[in-house]
Amino acid sequence: VQLQASGGGLVQVGGSLRLSCAASGNFFSISDMGWYRQAPGKQRELVAAITSGGSTNYADSVKGRFTISRDNAKNTVHLQMNSLKPEDTAVYYCNVGTTVQTRGVMSWGGYSWGQGTQVTVSS
Repeated sequence: VQLQASGGGLVQVGGSLRLSCAASGNFFSISDMGWYRQAPGKQRELVAAITSGGSTNYADSVKGRFTISRDNAKNTVHLQMNSLKPEDTAVYYCNVGTTVQTRGVMSWGGYSWGQGTQVTVSS
């Protein structure tokens, strides 16, 4: 599975960015999709996730400001980030779970990570 993330950049406090991540490769279907972030000197943390059924989960620090969505036809997940704060500065990674089919048998394909995209919020 290959994940291509885009949309990061430099923005001022209070601004907005939209991240996108497109999945391609050999898989049967996509299950959970999510965004994580890692700031310098900190552990990678979950920002938002969305199930195949559309249920969402957000970190408390981004609730009300970030919105995750997915386009199943395009195997793409988006993260709309509004009211950005300096503490949102980090490298953002998309994460996607897939199922695969081999000789008619379905199995879990595991999670894959995107290459990361830098988000910098300046004050």
